[in-house]
Amino acid sequence: MIRVLHVLGGLNRGGAETMVMNFYRYIDKSEVQFDFIIHSDSQNDYREEIESMGGKIYVFPKFKVYNILSYRNTWKSFFDAHPEYRIIHSHIRSYASVFFPIAKKYHLKTIIHSHSTSNGKGFKAVIKNVLQKPLAKQADYLFACSESSGKWLYGTEKIKEDNYFLVKNSIDVNKYKYNEKIRSEYRNALNIENNLVFAHVGRLSSPKNHIFLLKVFKGILEKNSKSILLIIGDGELKEEINTKIKDLNLKGKVFMMGSREDVDNILQAVDVFLFPSFWEGLPVAVVEAEASGLPCILSESVTEEVKLLPNLKYLPINQGEGIWVNYILNMKKNRLKEASEIVRSKGFDIRDTTRWLLEFYKNLAS
Repeated sequence: MIRVLHVLGGLNRGGAETMVMNFYRYIDKSEVQFDFIIHSDSQNDYREEIESMGGKIYVFPKFKVYNILSYRNTWKSFFDAHPEYRIIHSHIRSYASVFFPIAKKYHLKTIIHSHSTSNGKGFKAVIKNVLQKPLAKQADYLFACSESSGKWLYGTEKIKEDNYFLVKNSIDVNKYKYNEKIRSEYRNALNIENNLVFAHVGRLSSPKNHIFLLKVFKGILEKNSKSILLIIGDGELKEEINTKIKDLNLKGKVFMMGSREDVDNILQAVDVFLFPSFWEGLPVAVVEAEASGLPCILSESVTEEVKLLPNLKYLPINQGEGIWVNYILNMKKNRLKEASEIVRSKGFDIRDTTRWLLEFYKNLAS
């Protein structure tokens, strides 16, 4: 059996983490097993599931510029103790440049996987940009969830080379197929049978632009008092978002649902999906919403590679929320019942992607 070492910041329900877990659930574990190095265990949504599937989790200290020597030594000690690993697949960008040279000295094949198109702004972003520059040359193989995320991390020329691969953020399409019975059950359970229901799925972090989302919903609510917004996800901005909900007098109309394992079913109960991010790689949450047939409204900052259905619309986020409010109030809110099959036909079914990934790992290990 091949054991592949996946490197992540943590194991919360973020986009990259969710994608890795999707791969893990569907890959043939009699041939390939995933183990994980993480740098924070404070919110570990997947530990129990990983261990039940035979995976191991190793918790490393967080990388800081000032602890670079001790951090490098942690990696050396790990590889000394674990000669069984031949492949390392990193979903961390910036400080992968610190441990990839060590991994290569221990004869591991290295894969870097781009899941984003920005590090944000500020001093930390500058440091991350500097640290990740060598990766396109250091790594043996370059993965990206979208062409835009590949260009951003590796450059236009690198993505033309033979060691670059586009690995789609795929889902179990069958789980998201529209189901009238589940829709009725969930709308009844959530007491939203007679409401126009909006939803957003994503980590409660700055790239997701939740404050703008709340302002848009406030404008919708002023015109349609039967509107409801479901925010699904958890993260560091939870308190800030809760405060804004109170400031905008949205209590009782916006429901913070936290991390959920039944997102597929919740989406059945929804009417419109909203996603005003500042930046993204290729958001899994949008693929899921599309497979559910939902009309989706996205910011123009999100890659057009995620537009799989005709009922997805891009709008600007730098011209105020009024454009969003007006469009949403006047749009057709029809659900595409055949959406899941369209998403499958465009190569976003997890079974197809994991079959490819399995063969890739096997070829590397041979």
